[in-house]
Amino acid sequence: MPRLSGFFATLALATLISAPALAAGDVAKGKKVFNKCKACHVADTEKNKIGPHLVGMFGRKAGSLENFKYSKAMKNSGVVWTEETLGTYLKKPRTFIKGTRMAFAGLKKDQDRADLIAYLKSVTQPK
Repeated sequence: MPRLSGFFATLALATLISAPALAAGDVAKGKKVFNKCKACHVADTEKNKIGPHLVGMFGRKAGSLENFKYSKAMKNSGVVWTEETLGTYLKKPRTFIKGTRMAFAGLKKDQDRADLIAYLKSVTQPK
């Protein structure tokens, strides 16, 4: 029996070690997920569309770009965009910030959100 319990301990350890990797985002897959966003947003250029551009978004207060007209809810949300806040927002935008004008219903799959965030982190850094 000691060999069998050692096997299960090794399996449990391998599962714990690999679990965070499953939550990691894939930039290439995130670029594909961004296709759902690009009708309204630009990620790599400071150009607003129906929604604000996303350049420099990480660490920025929601609703704070000077040249975009945000909803009062977004301006007053107090949210600062981090991986965590963006992940929660992208799951159900209208639940996270009640009164937002963002019409997108959200991304149900955790992996889609992780992939999108990985992509956005790779392309939204100010140049």
